[in-house]
Amino acid sequence: MTNETPSTDRRVRMVLITGLSGSGKSSVAKCFEDLGYYCLDNLPVALLRPVLEDPARYVEGAQRIAVVADIRAPHMASSLPAMIRGIDRSRLDPFLLFLDTTDEVLIRRYSETRRRHPLGADGSVLEAIERERSQLQDLRGLADLVLDTTELTIHDIRARVFREFSPERFARSQLTISLVSFGFKRGIPYGSDMIFDLRFLPNPYFHDELRDQSGLDRPVLDFLEQETDFQEVASRLGDLLDYVLPRFVAEHRSYLTIGIGCTGGRHRSVAMVERLARRLQGSDWTIRKLHRDIARESAGGPGPGPTEPEMVELPQ
Repeated sequence: MTNETPSTDRRVRMVLITGLSGSGKSSVAKCFEDLGYYCLDNLPVALLRPVLEDPARYVEGAQRIAVVADIRAPHMASSLPAMIRGIDRSRLDPFLLFLDTTDEVLIRRYSETRRRHPLGADGSVLEAIERERSQLQDLRGLADLVLDTTELTIHDIRARVFREFSPERFARSQLTISLVSFGFKRGIPYGSDMIFDLRFLPNPYFHDELRDQSGLDRPVLDFLEQETDFQEVASRLGDLLDYVLPRFVAEHRSYLTIGIGCTGGRHRSVAMVERLARRLQGSDWTIRKLHRDIARESAGGPGPGPTEPEMVELPQ
């Protein structure tokens, strides 16, 4: 979904907010209201279809619209994917935001609020959550951004929505690329679009003088840059990104998350993210980098549990 400056793009911008029940859609909708979006909550499919076809007819004068669509509306999960694919993008600039949360957190939220799950007329809450995940699978696959709210407070959610969807953000770049270094032993970053495994490269961890340093430190960089494979992989990954990024834009993507992994997420993956960020800096894209596990590997300790780490955004 191309993001042009407001002065040249006259299409109505519509954010479709969907996801699991209890994942925070109502809280996110309030954030969009504060950003100046005209918000519609839980439209029936019969009403949502004409709004997608001609939003200006039904929301006169609004250039930014947010629509909450969830499992409460009958046939939403089965109908919305085809409706999204059929949008006339010359009139509407759509963005699909999918909210997700772990089963454990959802069960706790339903227990605390004592509310009934929309699909929970029969059976347990967990069974209802599993049915909803299955029904929303196609929509999740179409999402421009999957936002995991498991560890986010309402203040974290507000900050994230404002950072990603403020008008200034859309005026700056067509595509935001997040380069994330991580350790495979702590799992693949949630919502990754592409994953590259660097565990075949020599590991600085096994050198005593490098173990407590990271891929941000010159000695580790010197060690890796002496390796022909590191140089070759950096070059080939850069060439691949040069080739595929314009094609993601052609498919109307606004966000792309690229995970670069090694064993612990402290040496090889960090160095590669830094190398790729330097190569992409100054391009047409907004580049953000995140070293997810670098602090957790310091001092040999496991570090804190999962959080929403701060991204470093590179100037264009």
